[in-house]
Amino acid sequence: MSLRNIVANAGRARRFISRGFQFAFYDFTREMSRGKRILMWAAILVQAYAIFALVTRSFVWPIMWPRPRIVFTAGIVLFYSAYTLMNGLLAAELVRKRQLESDQIAARKIQQMLIPKELEPLSGYEMETYYQPYRDVGGDYFDVIALGENHTLISLADVSGKGMAAALLSSNIQALVRSMSSVGAEPVSLAKQINQHLCRHTPSSSFATAVFLVLNKNSGELTYVNAGHNAPIISGTGGTKLLQATGMPLGLFPDSEYEAGTDSLDRGDSLLLFTDGLTDSIDSRDSEARLCATLKENTDIKKTMLQLRSLMTERLNRDDVTILLLARSLPTSD
Repeated sequence: MSLRNIVANAGRARRFISRGFQFAFYDFTREMSRGKRILMWAAILVQAYAIFALVTRSFVWPIMWPRPRIVFTAGIVLFYSAYTLMNGLLAAELVRKRQLESDQIAARKIQQMLIPKELEPLSGYEMETYYQPYRDVGGDYFDVIALGENHTLISLADVSGKGMAAALLSSNIQALVRSMSSVGAEPVSLAKQINQHLCRHTPSSSFATAVFLVLNKNSGELTYVNAGHNAPIISGTGGTKLLQATGMPLGLFPDSEYEAGTDSLDRGDSLLLFTDGLTDSIDSRDSEARLCATLKENTDIKKTMLQLRSLMTERLNRDDVTILLLARSLPTSD
């Protein structure tokens, strides 16, 4: 065997041993509390020492001490004592994880109740939505709220992070939007108040991007605030327009200023709102261009939604995905 092969084999053996230690002392115990982790490590080491003593027939090999019968008896006692301790710790960890799973299931059911499944129909418009959390619960939020006879609030937000913490914050944002919209809050007022609330009552590492958009159903006029979110896309006969950011993400700076933008939906136009989970799942260097092309290619809203969903690649999907597609109907011919 050449020196190169010996070195290569030694390297593989070193990586194998290193991975074994990582599994035993990190992967195996990383979700345990510090105290349980120390006890588990001690049990693993005691079991290893007991096996060593039984194989060498000595506790202090190469010195043969004490007598083999004592080594055998003590080794068996040590091994099964450590084994029992490990089983107890693993059973407690299993119970903890089962409780956590039941809490997650309950949280998922609650969030599914909060996410609107059936939206009130908008006269003269068609709407399709898609929501898929990456884990059991997610940090995306969307809602459609009637403000009066002619106006509708469309809101969509994406909270930083994933899982339970993001879901709690998105539910908080939903409650704030619902309570503020009941008094007819404008997009700028919504963004400012929610931003100040998040800055005061959430950790500094938490923030959310959002779009608050008020639609005048009669005229198609849009008044919106884009708080650092992916630009919604308007597509129609007049081409493609992006509703770019008009302010910072929510929860970063309490004195952030937000400006209202305006645009309009002509008859036959469509409006796409989405979270970055959609664009990140598209296998393309310019995912927004793919979205724009899909909107142009399709006129039927249901087919458009199916086409948008088909753009996603499962192996790239690492985030919650929310899509809200709104289309203004063409005038009916008598």
